[in-house]
Amino acid sequence: MDQICIVLPTYNERENIMKLVPQIEEVCQKNNLSNFLIIVDDNSPDGTGLLADQLAEQYGNIKVLHRPRKSGIGSAYKEGFRIAIDELAASVIFEMDADLSHNPEYIPGFVRKLAEGFDAVVGSRYIPGGGIEGWSVYRRLVSGGANLLARLLVGIKIHDVTSGYRAFKADLLRSINYQSVKSEGYAFQIEMIYLCQKAGYRVGEEPIIFIDRKIGRSKLSRKELIRFAGVTLRLFLIRLRDLFF
Repeated sequence: MDQICIVLPTYNERENIMKLVPQIEEVCQKNNLSNFLIIVDDNSPDGTGLLADQLAEQYGNIKVLHRPRKSGIGSAYKEGFRIAIDELAASVIFEMDADLSHNPEYIPGFVRKLAEGFDAVVGSRYIPGGGIEGWSVYRRLVSGGANLLARLLVGIKIHDVTSGYRAFKADLLRSINYQSVKSEGYAFQIEMIYLCQKAGYRVGEEPIIFIDRKIGRSKLSRKELIRFAGVTLRLFLIRLRDLFF
């Protein structure tokens, strides 16, 4: 049986992981999935790290990485990937938000999609069966515009490049040198898909309903948008170079 590993970056997510972790465990047990969780906590002031340690003791299949300061979701995923591959010998590695916006019930669907021959699977809000609950018109416009920009300029083929709900085969992560990705936030997500696509891997999409967080603050900011636009432009220029030189 494949060992799946779910990487959960956290910062002030105490109330959310209190609900999320039992849900993940229940779904995996119900579907006979051998699973491990890696919680990467950036010294959350609300005690998320302490609760994560308690959950690790309770369940026995959770590893908690305590980082000294808030260092970004991209670096959190990279550290989680490294542990999943090098220390836990996972064959499938998930990215997942800890804010309850990603329903664990979709996990078996991702695994089935990988078994069909895809090398990575992205949870998509923008394909039939997918959707969003709780977003304002502004958030929808920003997200839709970012995805359109990525598809037009960078040539990304999937419909939801900014989604943070993903699953990768470990062999893919080993081969694309994910540690070289320096981007953070949504920019990290587009760069990872770009590397997968450039290397010729098959990236599939699984429809998900995204539910906006009820507790805590959204990660979207002006700085985040500027960073995403900058990385999109950089990848566009690389694409032009590869096409014409």
